[in-house]
Amino acid sequence: MLQGHQTWIFPNQPTLLSTGTVVGPFEGKGPLANDYDIIHGDLWLGQDSYEKAEQKMLEEAIEIAIRKAGLQKQDIHFFLGGDLLNQIISSSFAARSLAVPYLGLFGACSTSMQSLALGALLVDSKAARYVLCGTASHNPAVEKQFRYPTEYGAQKPPTAQWTATAAGVALVGPGGDGPRITSATIGRVVDMGLQDPFNMGAAMAPAAVDTLTTHFRDLGISPSHYDLIATGDLARVGHQIARDLLIKHGLEIPEEIFTDCGILIYGPEQPVMAGGSGCGCAAAVTFGHIINKMKQGELNRVLIVATGALLSPLSYQQKESIPCIAHAVAMEYY
Repeated sequence: MLQGHQTWIFPNQPTLLSTGTVVGPFEGKGPLANDYDIIHGDLWLGQDSYEKAEQKMLEEAIEIAIRKAGLQKQDIHFFLGGDLLNQIISSSFAARSLAVPYLGLFGACSTSMQSLALGALLVDSKAARYVLCGTASHNPAVEKQFRYPTEYGAQKPPTAQWTATAAGVALVGPGGDGPRITSATIGRVVDMGLQDPFNMGAAMAPAAVDTLTTHFRDLGISPSHYDLIATGDLARVGHQIARDLLIKHGLEIPEEIFTDCGILIYGPEQPVMAGGSGCGCAAAVTFGHIINKMKQGELNRVLIVATGALLSPLSYQQKESIPCIAHAVAMEYY
C-alpha cells in the first residue's frame, strides 16, 4: 500500500458514502451556500458560549452524515476528528455525545484530510467498516484563543484570513455509491521561520508545495491527472506563493484546475482580507461544494491538499516560528 516515501495507495478504494456540512450565517452568505446542509442564522446556535456552538455544529454534521448513509450511530466503528480549540475539546466533547470509539487528531487546518486519509486506511485494511472523519472551527472561538476576542474590533493586515464558522464530516465505508478514495500523501512538517500569525498563507504554502511535489513524484503522475487540485486555506496570498514555488520546482499547475478552499468559501464582496481559514473551511468546501460537483458529474478526479499551521498560543508567546503541514487525499467518481 505504501508507494514512494509518503503515499498510501488504497487497493480496495474505500467509498465516501455521505457527508454533513454545517456553517454559520456569514458563510451562508457566500457563493457556496447551496452546498451546505445547514446554515445557522446566528453564531450562538442556542448555546451559552461560542465553544459549545462549535461542538454543536460538529454534532449536527455527524448526525447528518450518518442519516444520509442510512446508518445508525451503533454502526460506526470509529470517529476520527480534531479542531483548533485547546485539547481539541469540540471533537472530544462531540465524541462523548456520539459514544463510539474515538481517535482525537490535531493537524490544525489540515485535520479534514488527515482524518479522511486515516479513515480510508482503516476501512481499506478492514480494521473498520464505517468511519466518521471530520472537523470544525468557529470564528469568535478561534480568534479569541489565537489572536484577540472579536469584540475588541482589532484591525488586521491584508494578509490575515477569516476563520470559517463551519463543520464538515465524511462517512467512509466499503462499496456503495460515492467518490472512491484512491490515495493519500501524508505531509512532513515544514518550517520556513515565519512568525507572523496574521500571515498564515505564507507560512503554510511551502508545506502545501512539499506535499504536492511528493504526491506527484511518489505516484509518477502529473497535475493533468486531476480535474481539480484544491489546497486548503492558503487563501489568496498563500495560493499565489504556492503557485510561484511550484514553478520553481518545475511543476506548473494550470490555473483552471488549481484553486484553494479559502478562496472559494467567500465572495469578493465579503470583507475577509486574504480569504478563509480554519479547520471547518476545507472541510465544508470539500465535503459540501466539491463532493457535490463530483456527484453531479462535473469533476471526476480531485486532489485535496489541506494545510495546517501547527502553532499554539504558548508557542507564539515564546516567539517560536510557525511549523506547518499539508496532507493530500485523492478521490475519483465516475
